[in-house]
Amino acid sequence: METYDLIILGGGLAGMCAAVEASEAGAHVLLLEKQDELGGSTVLSSGYMAFARTDMQEQAGIIDSTESLLEDMIEVGGGVNDQDLVEAYGQQQLATYTWLIEHGVEFRSLEAVSGHSVPRGHIIDPHQAIQSLYRRIKQLSNVTIRLNAPAQRLLKNDDGRIDRVLYEVEGEERTVHASKGVIIASGGFAKSEELLGQFAPQLKGALRIGGCGNQGDGIRMACEHGAWLKDLPYLNGTYGFHPTAAGPVKSQGLAFYKGAIMVNELGKRFVNESISYKLLGKAAFEQPDQVSFQVWDQTVMDKSVHDDPLYDLELLKRRRLLYQADTLEDLADCIDVPLEVLEETISRYNQGVADGEDPDFGRKSLTHNYGKPTPIEKAPFFAFESTVAMLATYAGVSVNTKAQVVNPYGEPILGLFAAGEVTGGFHGAGYMTGSSLGKCAVFGRIAVQEALKEIIVK
Repeated sequence: METYDLIILGGGLAGMCAAVEASEAGAHVLLLEKQDELGGSTVLSSGYMAFARTDMQEQAGIIDSTESLLEDMIEVGGGVNDQDLVEAYGQQQLATYTWLIEHGVEFRSLEAVSGHSVPRGHIIDPHQAIQSLYRRIKQLSNVTIRLNAPAQRLLKNDDGRIDRVLYEVEGEERTVHASKGVIIASGGFAKSEELLGQFAPQLKGALRIGGCGNQGDGIRMACEHGAWLKDLPYLNGTYGFHPTAAGPVKSQGLAFYKGAIMVNELGKRFVNESISYKLLGKAAFEQPDQVSFQVWDQTVMDKSVHDDPLYDLELLKRRRLLYQADTLEDLADCIDVPLEVLEETISRYNQGVADGEDPDFGRKSLTHNYGKPTPIEKAPFFAFESTVAMLATYAGVSVNTKAQVVNPYGEPILGLFAAGEVTGGFHGAGYMTGSSLGKCAVFGRIAVQEALKEIIVK
């Protein structure tokens, strides 16, 4: 039987960060990836990472603090986040940002995004990040990567410790031994109709655009050995995708964080557009026929950010996904909503902007506590039909601050660690943009550091 110090299940950002961390510590590692390429859901993401007190913020004149970052996380999470996990993230986030740069990950720009009080959405190209980490792995000789190698079960020794993985490769089942631990970094279950039906039946009808391998395998394997689950009651879809996003082009736009409003097919607003887009997804899914539109004017269009995964509104226009009209009357006709209702909705919203108080939903900012809304009055006017998609599940096995998987009593399951989307407890009832990729990198490294504490590098 083959033996390694660590076995990592999954080759997304969490798994790749773990593999690099382990290899540089001198450990012998086997990384098993279910798909035929690395990346997982990471490469489908918008590429934002949530960090505070970075050099990019300093250069942009943005004053931020770790304390503010954590306060925002807890507020967005409804206060039900595991605060110990949030604190652990805070302790490691800036060092992890630096570590990623040192390993060739390029941060392209900085934006204000959902859940943040200041601009701290640091944007990466997910493909570039995965490839940079892979290049580092190839420079070393102590990591073995096997593609098309799905893990099947976790096995315990006589002492009750997880020390083996049963997996399949080329149609053959194999068992491999891990002397220091197994790290589950296999993602969530956004593509498992069975698990979505069990844990999120309210999302039937949402687009399914998560990673193909995200079937909840890691959650199942951990649960077999007593893992507790967290955050499942808060599962929501992600808002802002065009209805065609289930196809090859996953067009998404969050114009509401630049000043757009959201209206249903009756032409009425139905939510405070500055809140987390996971919560916006819940509100949008409750609208008649589950149809809604983002509506904005040229003032918002001028805030389009070139090549940004969420804010490139001009790209949506070039893809012919926007309705554009010189008058609200024509726009209402385009999207088939009652003109008088749409006009009243926008007039009431604009008056609220002028008065400094949204009378209907209390919107005071563009996103969370950042930015000031502007009236929708400058032609041309735009509308973007938007729907809800299951991109990532943000709920799963419970872990402690050492990234150890724990049972319902908070006791570690010996030899078993987890990082990334497969874990629950960190996000709570909402979702702050960038915190998912952020926790992948932070806790992927923590898992390795804890598992390898007994290794003496010679």
